Amino acid sequence: MLKKPPHPYERLNIMQKQKIIAFLFSVLLAACASGQQKPPPDLVKTEWLLEDLGGKGVLDRAQATLAFPAPNKVAGKGSCNRFFGSMEINGESIKFSKLGSTRMACLSPALSNQEMNYLKALECAEKIVVDGPYLLIYSKWLEKPLRFTQITQTGKP
Repeated sequence: MLKKPPHPYERLNIMQKQKIIAFLFSVLLAACASGQQKPPPDLVKTEWLLEDLGGKGVLDRAQATLAFPAPNKVAGKGSCNRFFGSMEINGESIKFSKLGSTRMACLSPALSNQEMNYLKALECAEKIVVDGPYLLIYSKWLEKPLRFTQITQTGKP
């Protein structure tokens, strides 16, 4: 009986096979990522007013805000206190980090609770979408997104 010659892949050692598999996997990941991610929205020098905290609304006159004063920087008002920090946007994914805030006492427990929930939602943020006049930030911590409307857009045409 004639023996079939080995397939070229069968002649490779384990290291060579692993390198080929790793290369093919990286090509596949790059192809998937390039087809799905949208370019990040240009938010620098914009400021937004929080209108809905994950489907729970917001307290009147609390004026919780979110501003993007410079690339990779974030600031705003939590409800009682100012906050600031870093952020990174990659496609539709967003991550806030190194958030800090002032420590003034809120006038009511409800206002304090809203601020705590707002900042926690930002810390757990994972997706950002500009949908018409709204900025939506999806958080792992909430079922529905944070919804903002734009207040200012300084330095842009």
